[in-house]
Amino acid sequence: MTRQRLLVAALLLAAIAVIAALVLIPRLGRRSVLTGYIEGEPLYLAAPVSGTVRAMYVVRGQEVAAGGRLFMVDPRQPAAARDQAAAQLAAARAQALDARKGQRPAELAVLDANIAAAQARAGDAAAKLRRVSTLAAKGYESKAALDDAKAASQAAEAQVRAARKQRDAAALGAREDQIRAADARTGEAEAGFAGAAARLSDVAPTAPRAARVEEVFFQQGEWAPANQPILSLLPDARIKLRFFVPQASLSAYRVGGVVRFSCDGCARGLTATIAYISPRPEFTPPVIYSREARDRLVYLAEARPSARLNPGQPVDVEPLGEPRK
Repeated sequence: MTRQRLLVAALLLAAIAVIAALVLIPRLGRRSVLTGYIEGEPLYLAAPVSGTVRAMYVVRGQEVAAGGRLFMVDPRQPAAARDQAAAQLAAARAQALDARKGQRPAELAVLDANIAAAQARAGDAAAKLRRVSTLAAKGYESKAALDDAKAASQAAEAQVRAARKQRDAAALGAREDQIRAADARTGEAEAGFAGAAARLSDVAPTAPRAARVEEVFFQQGEWAPANQPILSLLPDARIKLRFFVPQASLSAYRVGGVVRFSCDGCARGLTATIAYISPRPEFTPPVIYSREARDRLVYLAEARPSARLNPGQPVDVEPLGEPRK
């Protein structure tokens, strides 16, 4: 009976030893890593006007160089707006040029006629004033009538002076107010033309930098609403590595520092330059798989990888500092 008990105890101990070896040996041989993933920030390109997609020059997954053609939306509407703005600009420039030429002989003749008419009215008003003054002195006209006659004569003389001043200014070509107004209209027309030309170029944008086409939302022949993304680009510069640093070893990480990382199927010796460290702590998201038991209070860090990787790809980052035990 004692032998059987000893045998059972030995078997139990052996089983416990095997289980412990299966659990502990892999963990003892595994190096400490920080788990993260690759994230991409696409660029979404759209047209400022609604219209049919007349041409699509790229397909999903294609590599495009900086300045490469992407798509074109029907340009007729913005082209008509540009032509209208160009006509308005030409008219404004012509008016500004005309304002600087001074009055022409025919216009001066009109101003001379205005002076003559004003002088005739002034003469009539002066004659009336003399007549009313004589009658008022004899008591046949009231003081109110005399005041009205004086006011009319003074107004007629003021009109003569104004007409002569306008004629003199025209003869000298002094039209500063008209010139300033014409220049202001020209500047307004130039701004309108520049805006219309920019909208026309926006219906056929080019790649702002070298990138790969991540997604194409509208195909040739489809109607695209204004400001609705037509395709998205993913430049290499907008691909980043995101990982979480335990708060106990945060002091080892600085913006500009370099971390090493690895991923399944990737080349060896990959590095990334830290570009951002969150100033606020957070709890490890449940979607992040942690191989070891770590403190759950972590800080988000972002780094620019030295190699092209695919967004969503999981990576293991070698920690720069281990938390204190």
